[in-house]
Amino acid sequence: MRRATKRIAVGGSLAQKPGYGGHSWVFLQYLLGFRRLGWDVLFVDRLEPGMCHDRAGSPCSLSESINLRYFSTVMEGFGLRDVCALLDDQGRSIVGLSRDEVLERMRTSVFLLNVMGYITDEELLSSAPRRVFLDIDPGFGQMWRELGLHNAFEGHDDFVTIAENIGEPSCTIPTCGLDWITTRQPVVLSQWPASRVAGSCFTTIASWRGMYSPLVQDGRRYGLRVHEFRRFIELPRASRQQFELALAIGAEERDDIRLLDANGWRLADPAIVAGDPWGYRRYIEGSLAEFTVAKGRYVHAKSGWFSDRSICYLASGKPVVAQDTGLDALYPTAEGLLTFEDPGDARAAVEEVGGNYARHARAARDLAEGWFDSDKVLGRLLSKLGVE
Repeated sequence: MRRATKRIAVGGSLAQKPGYGGHSWVFLQYLLGFRRLGWDVLFVDRLEPGMCHDRAGSPCSLSESINLRYFSTVMEGFGLRDVCALLDDQGRSIVGLSRDEVLERMRTSVFLLNVMGYITDEELLSSAPRRVFLDIDPGFGQMWRELGLHNAFEGHDDFVTIAENIGEPSCTIPTCGLDWITTRQPVVLSQWPASRVAGSCFTTIASWRGMYSPLVQDGRRYGLRVHEFRRFIELPRASRQQFELALAIGAEERDDIRLLDANGWRLADPAIVAGDPWGYRRYIEGSLAEFTVAKGRYVHAKSGWFSDRSICYLASGKPVVAQDTGLDALYPTAEGLLTFEDPGDARAAVEEVGGNYARHARAARDLAEGWFDSDKVLGRLLSKLGVE
C-alpha cells in the first residue's frame, strides 16, 4: 500500500467570487497555515460556465472571464500556482495541475478539507483517503438537511464547524445526528502584522443580504444581516464615532441606502477598496476598528460563530465591536473584542474603544496571537482529527 505523503488537500470556491478579497483569505489562511506547519498542500477549485462573468458583470465564456484571471492572480501572488487546480464543469483542469496530477496528489493526501462541500466530483472525492467537511456558514447547511432541501454533508467522513457552541443546550443549530468537531478560524499572523496606522472610523466589509434567504425553524424566522443591521441603524447619530461600511448592496435597495445615509453611515464599494486579498488587507490596516453586525441565523441560534474578517482586524491591531453570537462564553470580551446585544450596548462599546483606543488596540493583537494564530488553531484541529 502506498504510504500517505504529508499533504493536505483543500477544496473551495475562490474562482466563483472574483473581487471578493475577504472570501479569498478564507482559503489562503488554511493553505498558508498548513504550509507553516510543514505540510504540502493541494488546492482544488471548480468553475462552471454559469458562474463566469466579465468586468461589467455580464455572463461570458470561461476563457474570457475575470474568474479565471482572478484565480490565477491570487494563486501566483501567494506562491500557490504549482499546488492548485481549477476544474471546469467536465472535471478538466483549466489552470494549474492536470487532472491526473490532482488525482495522484489527492490519493497521497492525509485528507481532503472540503470547505462547505464545494468539491462534488465523485472521482476526486473517492480518491481522497478521508473526506472532512468544513462548515464555515453554520446553520444553513444543517437546516437545509433537516428540511430535506439539500444534504451537503453526504459522502464525508468527518464534520468540522466554526459554530463552537453546536451541541450545547443554548445553541439551536441542529446537529443532524453528526459528531461535530469544532474549530476557530485561523489567521496567519505573518501575513497580518499589527498596523501602525490608526484610521479615523469604524469599518467593516460585508454583504447586505448575501446569497441565502431567511430560514424558519420550529416556527422562528432567522433573518439575514440586513434584518439585524436595521436595529442599529441610528448608531452613528447616537455616538461620537465615525462609521464606514464597505458594503455590497444592490442599487435596488434604495430605501435602505437612504436610511444608511440619513443616519451617518458612509458607504464604500467593496469591489474597489477590498476587491482582492491585498486591497482587503490594506483596507483593514487603514481602519480605526471594526463594528460588525452578524446574520440573524448566527445571532439567534447562539452559534458561537466569529467572523474570519474580524480575526483579521484583531491581528492588525484593530479592536472589534461585534454583535454577540454566544461569544461571551468562548473568548475574553472586555478588551480588544467587545460584544453587544442591543443599541445601548453597541453605543457603549464603540465609545469605550474610542476613549481607550491604545489599550484596546494592543489587546486586539494579543487576542489574535493567543486565540487565533494559525499555528495553534490548525495544530489543534489536526489533533482533533487524530492527525499528528
